[in-house]
Amino acid sequence: MADFQMDPNWLCWDPAPSTPRFTPPPGAVDAHCHVFGPGDVFPYAPERKYTPCDASKEQLFALRDHLGFARNVIVQATCHGADNRALVDALEASEGRARGVATVRDTVTDEELAALDAAGVRGVRFNFVRRLVDPKPDAYYRAIIDRIAPLGWHVVIYFEAADLEERWDFFTSLPTTVVVDHMGRPDVTKPVDGPEFGRFVRLMAEHENVWSKVSCPERLSKSGPPSYDDVVPFARTLVERFPDRVLWGTDWPHPNMTSHMPDDGALVDIIPRIAPSEDLQRRLLVDNPMRLYWGAR
Repeated sequence: MADFQMDPNWLCWDPAPSTPRFTPPPGAVDAHCHVFGPGDVFPYAPERKYTPCDASKEQLFALRDHLGFARNVIVQATCHGADNRALVDALEASEGRARGVATVRDTVTDEELAALDAAGVRGVRFNFVRRLVDPKPDAYYRAIIDRIAPLGWHVVIYFEAADLEERWDFFTSLPTTVVVDHMGRPDVTKPVDGPEFGRFVRLMAEHENVWSKVSCPERLSKSGPPSYDDVVPFARTLVERFPDRVLWGTDWPHPNMTSHMPDDGALVDIIPRIAPSEDLQRRLLVDNPMRLYWGAR
């Protein structure tokens, strides 16, 4: 078995996050998180662009309970490529309290898709962030969508704000539900009512199949922890305008952070600032993820 050494400047997740002041509503879902390895059990992909510290399912579930959440949506990490074994292992150990978003290649078999579906996978993720992956031609992604659409799965897309205009025609042509990671990574130094974020708001306004995760202030902020004040207006705009198409997640264990490692308890305490009413909090944390990931098939 390969001996995986994490990248020398890698920041590991906080082993002792604070207890949030905010109490999530019963049944709340952390709808964006990952498992990494352990590398000696579930090897990292040869084509990976980073080698993380291990972050196991047991550690993820302990965090879930500590933060006051009931369920997780575990998203396949790019360091594992299209080898979904660590994801499936976590789903099968969750006793029905986790669902998954996988990464598959266009060569995936029907049998492999059926096994992923049985384990609790409900979507596939396409990553367009060039520093993390090498994006493929549109036809590659369309071939996968044709395969997963009959299962009722959705597509998760990860891109940066500057890429939205270029990818607009492709993104708006997708026939499934489309979930955008981290609000399309807006530049929060620009106005929330400016043209760049306005393009993303228009994407959601004109295409009712598009959802957004209002997550990762630690990635987007320039003002920094623990309050990440500059990100709040962007997330709150989406929650208030599209209350039935937003999701929230910790992004634990926060891969590829370079400035700092966030306190997951402090991240939870941002929720009432972006979803100020109990109704918005319930939709964001319970109703929406339950409908998308645990709904009738």
